[in-house]
Amino acid sequence: MCGTGRSTEPAARSPLFNTGSGSDVFTPECKFKESVFENYYVIYSSTLYRQQESGRAWFLGLNKEGQIMKGNRVKKTKPSSHFVPKPIEVCMYREPSLHEIGEKQGRSRKSSGTPTMNGGKVVNQDST
Repeated sequence: MCGTGRSTEPAARSPLFNTGSGSDVFTPECKFKESVFENYYVIYSSTLYRQQESGRAWFLGLNKEGQIMKGNRVKKTKPSSHFVPKPIEVCMYREPSLHEIGEKQGRSRKSSGTPTMNGGKVVNQDST
């Protein structure tokens, strides 16, 4: 039993529900691997338990009454194991193009009127 005080089902008879003992014990049974399935739903597989013969992972699933199903009975392709992903806020940024970088550098430098090369050497201007 995970002692986090959170559950996937609010019913007190659920094995994942903390009965109010306030335990913050985190055991290996509480560890699940979160994966995004091909239909963009999220599935959770146990990092501790697997099928003995096939080695297939045990998945977290809810039946139609909202009760936890046995891990060895849940398959990742069944809708009982598919959960809607919680949207997270992603900070998107745009990388500047080379043109924008050149414009910013051109504005920040003071122009002395004398053309210079990359190393800062003065270029001779011959008007021949």
